[in-house]
Amino acid sequence: MSAIITEAPAQERKQQLLALCRPFLAEVKSMTPDTDVERWLNEKYGPGSAFYDDVAELVKRGVLQEGWAADVEIDGPRYRRARLIPPCEETFWFSITSVYMDSTGNPQNRPDGSYRGDYHGHPYGEFNMVIPVDDSAALAGPNGWCHAGWTAPAPGSRHYPEAKGGAVIALFFLPAGRIHYPEKESQSF
Repeated sequence: MSAIITEAPAQERKQQLLALCRPFLAEVKSMTPDTDVERWLNEKYGPGSAFYDDVAELVKRGVLQEGWAADVEIDGPRYRRARLIPPCEETFWFSITSVYMDSTGNPQNRPDGSYRGDYHGHPYGEFNMVIPVDDSAALAGPNGWCHAGWTAPAPGSRHYPEAKGGAVIALFFLPAGRIHYPEKESQSF
């Protein structure tokens, strides 16, 4: 375990998460999510980097052991999310949200075995850290399936989040906390 992640009570974990994420958010605060930024994120902050490994460990504990992350059921225990930190000055006006999706058993009977979440849009884009719980788990991104690392949907993008291969956690950073859940897929933003 990293020296940054202490054995503090679970209620202090969000402050630990903020302490880990603040330098990262300071670096990306003026970037616009897109394919080039996604590539850069995976090179600089991907699996094996201190940032990715420490944040992944902390968030996995929050989701799987301590129950403070992705604790709001959207579709029972297999699809949960929670806004952990709202946009604020400390986060350079990003929000931080955790999502847990589990495609195990193909409950939606999708041909590829994936699990599809709520359709939504990203007015300002999204920096999305993908943390597999199961070794084969992946999350769909604008450039294909991501097993571990980052996706960076561009401003104005819309999609159904999809997981396959088991359980995956997504920790997403939204500029200005902007996300939109339209009532119907065809509805404009």
